[in-house]
Amino acid sequence: MTETATLPAGNDTSPQPTMRQVLTAGAIGNVLEWFDFAIYGYLAQYIASEFFPTTDPLSSLLAVYGAFAAGYLARPLGGMAFGHIGDTLGRKYVLTLSITLMGISTVGIGLLPTYDQIGPAAGVLLVIFRVLQGVSVGGEFTGSIVFIAEQAPRRRRGVYASVSMCGCMAGFLLGSGLTTVLSNLFTDAQMADGIWRIAFLSGIIIMAAGVLLRRSLNVTEEIGEAEQGLEETPPLVKAIRFHWADILRVAGLALSTNVGFYIMFVFAVTYLTEQMHISTAEAMDINTFALVLIMLIVPLGGWLSDVVGRRKVLLTFNILLLVLCYPLFWAIHHQAAWMIVLGQAGFALVIGVLFGCNPGTMTEIAPRSVRISVISIGYNVALATFGGTAPAVATYLIQRTSDDMAPAFYMMIFALAAIVAVLSIPAGTLNKPAPKDQEVSA
Repeated sequence: MTETATLPAGNDTSPQPTMRQVLTAGAIGNVLEWFDFAIYGYLAQYIASEFFPTTDPLSSLLAVYGAFAAGYLARPLGGMAFGHIGDTLGRKYVLTLSITLMGISTVGIGLLPTYDQIGPAAGVLLVIFRVLQGVSVGGEFTGSIVFIAEQAPRRRRGVYASVSMCGCMAGFLLGSGLTTVLSNLFTDAQMADGIWRIAFLSGIIIMAAGVLLRRSLNVTEEIGEAEQGLEETPPLVKAIRFHWADILRVAGLALSTNVGFYIMFVFAVTYLTEQMHISTAEAMDINTFALVLIMLIVPLGGWLSDVVGRRKVLLTFNILLLVLCYPLFWAIHHQAAWMIVLGQAGFALVIGVLFGCNPGTMTEIAPRSVRISVISIGYNVALATFGGTAPAVATYLIQRTSDDMAPAFYMMIFALAAIVAVLSIPAGTLNKPAPKDQEVSA
């Protein structure tokens, strides 16, 4: 990855960064933001007792997942705000602002007093910081994939855009790995007594590195061309009024992967410990292995979309997800550890390919002038409504139906929604494999 970024004509008076620099700067914010979202999910049982103590552990856990969902409910607000900034002032502004906000709120959670110290205000402050994190993530992920995809060579747009998702997976992996280390070094009592805070406080290191990288990146940008007759219309308004179908398509693509991911790689840790009575350390070991696998598979999904076309990859693997949801979840429900590993590996393969294909696809759905706004609204509304709530819904479904397999049926609904979204994308919108010498700007 030594070639320079592919930028719009007319803005190349200064030395341009290499794609390696662009990819690093674009992905590091996703590492921080998803690192925090991961450790929050993995440490939910300890956070529950600190901020929402009750006599019923399940109710306390539901309260923590409710705060987890609050962060997602704030994502559309962040997406709208940062989408407007990105479509009017430039992608780099979005990336610098979002990583700073995320770092501050992450460290804030690590420093929060508990319920025993300040009463119900502890839970309120936790929710406030979660909302700030949600606002930040609302601009970070969508801004980073657009930032990378618009500067990548067309024939490699899929695999390069997938690096943002690799950053997300790396963040989850760091969160999973750190939680695994802490779980093995300390007892449950020590973890509950405050050791869990180390994970949140460590986020300041990633934030500092990200801010420095992004501020030093010498990138000039040309904001999207104005659509005829709409020059004075804000990008957010244009996106909602004239590109609502594209917003729905982006949302559909986001649903299958993210609902599946948060059930299988966030909720599953609690599921294995609470329902299958596996130790936290063993559950984290299995989950960390699956996250390593999915991170390795994500670039493969982007590469496949460049080689055979995005539509074929999306249809094939969303159909596989629909068909395999039940048997793979059944494997995770099995008592044998090797069956659990097999089930999570199966989900990692299917969801990983889709994660790798989605970023490049979403950047091709909307025109440049409203690209971040369209992706931010569609992606973040989908995650706020169904992604962030997935752990809570999965917990509720098991409790309500007394059926441990209920989450599998829930995931199948969204796999079907993604299939419909792919079929609705107009012919010719998505890439077809380009000749190796064809380098077309975003």
